[in-house]
Amino acid sequence: MDQTIEIARDEQVELCKKGDHNAYFCIYERYAKPMLNSSMRVLNNIADAEDMVQEAFIDAFNSLESFTYKSSFEAWLRRIVINKSISLLRKRKISWSDIDLSEAPADASEATDEDQFEFDVQRVKTAIKALPENYRVIFNLFVIDELKQDEIASLLNISHSNVRTIYHRAKKKVLDLLNSNDHEQ
Repeated sequence: MDQTIEIARDEQVELCKKGDHNAYFCIYERYAKPMLNSSMRVLNNIADAEDMVQEAFIDAFNSLESFTYKSSFEAWLRRIVINKSISLLRKRKISWSDIDLSEAPADASEATDEDQFEFDVQRVKTAIKALPENYRVIFNLFVIDELKQDEIASLLNISHSNVRTIYHRAKKKVLDLLNSNDHEQ
């Protein structure tokens, strides 16, 4: 990323810390849509995602003094959005129980011939949305939001091996859905 742009964003954060309302607006305008996308990937419901983004911005703006620039502001805000979205899932009692690992591949990073196919983006999005909720959340956090599997495990309070297994199964299910759609067309 262009260092000048990052400095300008840091200046906006500093202005927010001083109570500059225009800076709050600029930051909101800059990050609202990507944060909504992150929340949607977890919640799969626009109304809930919008609520979580609003709550995340309120929390972030109220906690700006705790932002220390160890990561980018966007990464810090995204973590708040994802945590709030996952908390909402927990309130709804989504089960994150351990699964039978005996079916898990020895090495989940093995590439298969199926991994070499290219698919239409909209079809991939549709396949991801069709996943069971726990598969969809883990798949999106790992693939789209690029969180590490150990971070996902910590966020969801499940084991790293469980995250790895669910991710592998989700990926296989997405590929199966895409391949079955190919035969229907």
